[in-house]
Amino acid sequence: MKAHDLFVLGRELTKIAEAAMREGAGAPATPAGLRLIMADVRAEPGSTIGDIATRTGLPQSYVSESVARLRDRGVVETWTDPADRRRTRVRIGAEIPHAVAKAGAVTVDKALLAAGGTGERDRDRALLKELAALAQRLTRHRTDS
Repeated sequence: MKAHDLFVLGRELTKIAEAAMREGAGAPATPAGLRLIMADVRAEPGSTIGDIATRTGLPQSYVSESVARLRDRGVVETWTDPADRRRTRVRIGAEIPHAVAKAGAVTVDKALLAAGGTGERDRDRALLKELAALAQRLTRHRTDS
């Protein structure tokens, strides 16, 4: 696979996910990077900025700036790690509506099939299963290294 093709695929998958999160969760329009950070913080409360950057693949400076903006808006809460005062820990703010916090959990199967399905039930199920397996493999690989 060529790098350009992978990049285009990644962008298309991101667009599908963004649209599904906006429509399915009734969430306000939020840049993809911020959504990724919020989903990570929701899944791993108490993480450090560095942990979030590692898991999301976003630059640490972007994560740090984004967390500061999210904190200012009351979306996340931060505190200094008592064991290492140089580290900031993050969790979803207590006042965030449930629908916004769960936006990343919206199922995208229908949207994926609308974009690339064949209309054949068995082939479409296989496609979704392969995409889920690839996502798990790539995510596990990134967080294990």
